[in-house]
Amino acid sequence: MKLRAEHNAEPVIPTASMADIAFLLIVFFMVTFTSEVDRTQVTLPNTGLRYEIPAQSAYISVTEAGLIRVSNGEEMSVSVPGVEDVLSFAAQVVATDPSRDFVIKADTNVPYRTVDKVIDALKQARVKNIFLLSRAKTVDGAGG
Repeated sequence: MKLRAEHNAEPVIPTASMADIAFLLIVFFMVTFTSEVDRTQVTLPNTGLRYEIPAQSAYISVTEAGLIRVSNGEEMSVSVPGVEDVLSFAAQVVATDPSRDFVIKADTNVPYRTVDKVIDALKQARVKNIFLLSRAKTVDGAGG
């Protein structure tokens, strides 16, 4: 008696779980992705060291050309015409979140009087913590 297979199984690659793997990869990248809210290009001044900046800080950037950009830390930065608008912006942010930290990101070649006007505007808006961003080694313990 001669036995012969009636059906030859073709080799296949199981693809049933590919959708699950793709979904998990998408979730992983969405959870680990961080976006930078202030992409203003400035040359930061040098310092000896700097403190770690809190994650949800509001940003005020001043470029060498005098352009001022603001961000509340959750949205992309937008240009404002002058320092007076920084005061109204900061007052609005402080009204919604009184403990929000502010970071001033000023170019090395910006005159100090411009940075001083921005700091005065933040003080008038009753900002509690102001950080000046610099280029140096970062240490833990912000607010020290």
